[in-house]
Order: sequence, then C-alpha cells, then structure tokens
Amino acid sequence: MMGHDCRSRGQLSRPRFFRKCVICGGTGIKKRGMQQADYNQAMASAANGSKRARQPEDVRLVVDTIPALAWSARLDGSAEFFNRRWLDYAGLTAEEAADWGWTVAVHPEDLDRLTDYWRQVLASGVAGEIEARLRRYDGEFRWFLFRAEPLRDDSGEIIRWYGANTDIEERKRAEALLAAEKKTLEMLAGGAPLADILKNLCDAIDAQAGNTISTVMLMDEDGVRLWPAAGPRLPKGWIAAITPLKIGPFTGSCGTAAALKQRVIVSDIAADPLWVEFRDVALSYGLRAAWSQPLLSKNKQVLGTFGMYYTEPRTPSETDLRLIEGAGHIAVIAIEGERSQAALTKAFDEIAKSEAELRTIIDAIPELITTIGRDGNFQYANQAVLEYTGLTKEEVLTREGVKSERMLQVFHPEDSERLRDEREAAISRGVPFEYERRVRRKDGQYRWFLVHYNPLRDKRGQVIRWYATATDIDERKQAEERTRQENFALREEIDQVFMFEEIVGSSAALKTVLSGIMKVAPTNSTVLITGETGTGKELIARAIHKGSQRAGQPFISVNCAAIPASLIASELFGHEKGAFTGALQRRQGRFELADSGTIFLDEIGELPSETQIALLRVLQERQFERVGGNRVIPADVRIIAATNRDLSAAITAKAFRADLFYRLNVFPIHVPPLRSRKEDIPMLVEYFVKRYADKASKRISKIDKATLKLCQAYDWPGNIRELQNIVERSVILCNGDTFWIDEAWLTCYGALRPKSSGLLTESLKSYEKELIEAALAESNGKVAGTNGAAAKLGIPRSTLDLKIKQLKIKKNTPGKPRD
Repeated sequence: MMGHDCRSRGQLSRPRFFRKCVICGGTGIKKRGMQQADYNQAMASAANGSKRARQPEDVRLVVDTIPALAWSARLDGSAEFFNRRWLDYAGLTAEEAADWGWTVAVHPEDLDRLTDYWRQVLASGVAGEIEARLRRYDGEFRWFLFRAEPLRDDSGEIIRWYGANTDIEERKRAEALLAAEKKTLEMLAGGAPLADILKNLCDAIDAQAGNTISTVMLMDEDGVRLWPAAGPRLPKGWIAAITPLKIGPFTGSCGTAAALKQRVIVSDIAADPLWVEFRDVALSYGLRAAWSQPLLSKNKQVLGTFGMYYTEPRTPSETDLRLIEGAGHIAVIAIEGERSQAALTKAFDEIAKSEAELRTIIDAIPELITTIGRDGNFQYANQAVLEYTGLTKEEVLTREGVKSERMLQVFHPEDSERLRDEREAAISRGVPFEYERRVRRKDGQYRWFLVHYNPLRDKRGQVIRWYATATDIDERKQAEERTRQENFALREEIDQVFMFEEIVGSSAALKTVLSGIMKVAPTNSTVLITGETGTGKELIARAIHKGSQRAGQPFISVNCAAIPASLIASELFGHEKGAFTGALQRRQGRFELADSGTIFLDEIGELPSETQIALLRVLQERQFERVGGNRVIPADVRIIAATNRDLSAAITAKAFRADLFYRLNVFPIHVPPLRSRKEDIPMLVEYFVKRYADKASKRISKIDKATLKLCQAYDWPGNIRELQNIVERSVILCNGDTFWIDEAWLTCYGALRPKSSGLLTESLKSYEKELIEAALAESNGKVAGTNGAAAKLGIPRSTLDLKIKQLKIKKNTPGKPRD
C-alpha cells in the first residue's frame, strides 16, 4: 500500500477538517491494493497481537485504513488513537479526542453508563460491547454499538485495547417501529381506547428519536378540521391554540399535509410561509421545526396526520423520513383498527404472521420474558431466561398438561408458597398484575425480580395467553434492606433531637409561638396559623406534627393558591375514573394520602367557595367523597391551616365562609414578622451562614459586625425567606473567612417600599377598579375560565371575586378597555 497526497490531487469531498478523501477515506493511504484476504488477516493479527501487527505503527496503519470507526486505548482506558473515519464523523481533531476528550461526543444521558461500563471492561480484561449515542459533526446524535477487544503480548498480558463503533441507528429505529407496531396490535386486540394507543405510539417515537415531540391529529367527520388526539409532550397552550385546526395552506405543517394529502416538511418555522397563521404562537412555545405525514386510508381518505416537532431548526435525513413514514403507518393501523371490526381481525392475522420475527426480537431483549397459557403453565421462554437459569427450552416448556418441574425449581420455595394462591387468583381474574419473587441463577444464587403479567385477548375479549416480564431488582431490594436497618438507628436519633431545631430565635414573640406549639401539638385540635409571607408558617406546622402522636404518620402539604380552582377539589379529595374529561383512572386525593397523619393547607384563604363547603364537611363529619363518586370515605386526619390574608375582611366581603373560619380557628397561632423580633436576627444570620457555608464547602468563621447592624436596621418585608436568600447569595460571593452583606442589596429593596398616603391609596383603588371593569367588559362579565376576566388580569379567580366585592363592581358593568 502506498501513500498519496489527497490535497494535491483534489480528492477532498468536504470543507475544513471534516473533509475526507474519496480514494483513501482521508488517510492518505490507498486501499485499492489490499485484497479482502489480506484485510481480514491484518485485522486478525491486530486483534491477536501477532508479530505481523505487533508494532503500534503497523496496527495504526491497518486501523486507519479499515472502513469503520476504529480506535485504540492505553491500559488505563485513555484514548491514544482514532482513525480518520472516527475523527471525521465526530468533527474532532486527534488532539481534541485524545485521552478522555472523546467523551464530548457521547450523549450526556449515556456518558456515565458508557464510562462506567468501560472501566468494568478494563478491570475484567475481557472484551465487551455496549450501545450508546454518538454525536455527529453536524450535532445529530445516532446510536452506535461500542466494541472493545484487548491486545495481549506473548505472555498473555494486555498491552493495549482496540475498538470499533458501528452505527446501529437504522436498527434501533426499526426495532422501535416494530415494537410500537406490536404494542399497537396488542392494544387493539385488548380493546384499548384509541387515545391510549396513539399516546403509546407517540411515547415510543419520542423515546427513540431524540428531542422529538410527536403528535397525532384526527380528521373531523366534516373533513375540514383536525383535532389533537395524542401528544404527551406538546405544550398545553399550543394544543389549545390549534384546537380545532382548519385544514388548508398556511395553517402549519399538519393542516397543509391534510389538505394536500402529502408529506410536508418545514425545517424552520420562523422562515416558512406555510406557518404564516400560527408562526408567532408556535415560536412562543419553542417550536422551531415541524414535519407532518398525512394518515391516508386505502381509498386515500384523510384520517388525520402524524407530526414531529423540534425545538431547533432541523432538516430530516432519510432515516428520519423512514421513521415518520413508519409511525404514520402504525397510526393508520390503530385508527382503522379502532373504527373497523374487520381491521381488528386483520390485526390478529398480522400478529400471527410476525410471530417468528417478534420472537427474534424478544430473544434479543435482556429482560427475562416468558409466555404462559391461560391455565398458568409455561409455553415459551426467551433466550435471556435460558441463559440466566441454565435450562433448555425443553426443560422450560409444559408437556401434556404436566407442569415443568425443572422450571418450578428455579423459584425460591418461600416465594412459591407465598405467591401460589395470589398468582392463581390473579390469572383467574384476567387483569394485569405484578409481584416480586426470587429466581435462582445457574450458579445457584437467588436474585430478586419484579415480575409483570399482561394478558393477550382474542377478539371476543377472552384471554388466550399471558406475557410475563421479569426485571432484576436485587440491588434495589438490598438497598431497601440497608435503608430499613439504618432507619431504626436514625429514628432513635431523630427522636432525641429537639423538635424546634429549624425554628431559630429566643425573642419573647417567638417564645410565645413555641409555647403555643408545645401546648397544642399533643392534641388532635385543628390549628390556624396566620402571619405574613416568608415568616415560616410551614415550619410551625411541621413542628406541631412532629410533636404530636401522629409524628410517625404522613405529613402532607398542599398550597391551595398554586392549584387551579377547577382542580382543587380533585387534588384534595381525589376523583373516580370518568369523573371529568381527562380522568382516565381513579386517583387518591391528599386527604387519603394523609390518613392517620396531618394535612397542612397553606394559603387557605384562596380556596374557592364550593371547595370551602366540602372542607367544612370534613371538619364537621370527618368524612368526604371523591369527585364523581358516591362512596363515603372516613377522614382520620389532623388539619393545620395557614394564611397570610385577613380572613375577617374576607368574611365581610363574603369571599370566605364564617362557619369554616370558626371550625379552623380552634387554636390560632400568629407568627410575628421578622421586624417584630429583631433580636433574633443575629442568631438567624449565624444559622443560615453555617448551613450555606457547609453546603458550599466554605470555611466562614466570622460575621462582620457592620453587617449585623445593617440586618437589624432593615425592615425585611420578605421576612425570614428574604433573609435566607440574601445570606445564601452572600455566602456564594464570600472569598475569605468573614461573612458580609452588600448594603446596596438592602437599600434597593427598601426603595421599592414607599410610604403610603391616603391620596395614593385612593388613586390606586380607582385605577384598579377601572382595570377590573375593563376586563369584565371584554369578557362579557365572565370571571373564571381561559377567557374570563381573572385570566386577562393574571390573578386567581378568588382574588378577583374579593376585589369585585370590595370595590363594589357590577360584573355586567359596561365599559371598554383602556388605551
């Protein structure tokens, strides 16, 4: 083989250092004279460490010539060489990739797993392989199979490692499509709703194609509108903006694809005329590229579209086009299958035809997978089961109605006895179930597995077989046992710790609060905690729970202001399946989760009036019902509520029920603001400095006296939370061992709090009233909802109701928006 000058002959095919010679692949070495036999012999010599390729120069010559991404590494695992194809692919120079620099080309989600495995291979001295994603020079990540082989000298000692990376992106996507099609057919056979099937398809595509947001839209009966049917990762605001979507040109990729009945690829939404109508909305939600595949029936009727969004401009490759086409094909199967019983029968035929192919895929899956007949006997086991247990296929399968004794022997006898009745009962019910059990490895060691059972049904809904998958959870079980043992010791230690360890201070005002906590904590009385924002009301609630007889039970915290008014009842009391749109399954509420423990209702003053009534029932009768349910559920829960609002004023304005207030106000505790307990500030500063210095691994031993005086002179409108944030920021900026606070940080906050005056107050009320009236006029008097006045003003509905009453505004007051 002879070298040649690529640059002088003009054979370079790409610009900059990505360029590659079309004759030699960029190495400067011609390959035309190398016969296949010589090539194979050279590679074998390099792998076996023979004299012919023993010298590094010879080995590198071979590796740099082969048409593969190849590399070599030192004994410590650091890279010493990458062939030209590897460097061209990753867009790196040899210097950038050397040692551990190559890791910049590995997908961040795969890097730890890949490097950990590489270190295991190095320690074992045995060849290994693993799948991971590698970044191409243009920024796209693709799946590769990483293989590594040791090179040994005559004495058997490893002197170097060689490896190759093989692109398996096509295979991974093909496997994903096949798995998605199989899952779709099985869900159709099991009678799953179309929405669930399409969501599962989108999840499968999103998991395989990085940075993809998949969606399916279905055509309306009138044939002129598309409705979102699935898109788990789509922003909710974007879904609302395109519901429904009228098909036609300039309505984005999906609307245009449905109108033209052909695939539409928009690589950059910001510059494409097809997005003229929805461009600003799409860009506001971070959508930058959109591809759409029309879903056509056999008679070319548009059933809908399958779309793929990206958060960066992107032009599809051939692999991408095959992926979106394959996903669209699966979506058509699902839609037609759901709409036609004949298509369902065909789905079973498709399953039967592809059984051999599916078994090949199942054998390649590293999880233990078995097929069980409707009677519970084993019918099939994949290759992973055989390799793990050491059994043969004949020893696994049931013969003539007799259970395989050899298969039964691999299960731990204690688990078999414990699970026998449970397994038979679950199989008889015909619904999915799972349990944990120990399975013996071929070396005699038992390991814990989580076993999932899923039924396969015929078109009449009858179970024809079961699929069981077993996932190794032995390390998790061992960790749980260690944690359980540690908890016994920790619980004894925790019980000895003073219950107010996070409530810092010694002022008279704080002592009054602590005295109230100590008195009320051992009881089951309801407590109402009041105080400004940032004073530590939740810490007070936790201290009460810790000092109560319910300390070992759950403490559930709920911020009532952070939950939409339409969902607060469901969040607190749970809901039944089908109680409202989107309620696909039964859900437990916070009160059920807090059973036998304590529930803390923060910002209680923000509760809607209808939820106040339901909470009053819980306080009076100690029971409730789920949303959409009729079963009465007892509530053995202690209630602690908190608010920074004046509930008396809210009662006067009829925004808060008086009877609920009296039920909550059994034992009131008022938490004083920080400006009322300034003698506690030095102690609080010292406490927070120590906490954040330890967290930042800094040694701060002194606190500047001027800083303490500055802190005590400041009013702290944000109370302890503001002090905590200021201290954390200062610790980050401190370089020495003395803690200090920049005076400008406090004076700028003080400047934001001008003294009030009667004239200004009246002006603000007048301006506020004018804004509210304008918003009500725009929404035709409607307060709640996405088009209501509360949404237009950007405030909670309950807050707007209170202001309407305080300002004596009529909801149907005519008005017009301000200029």
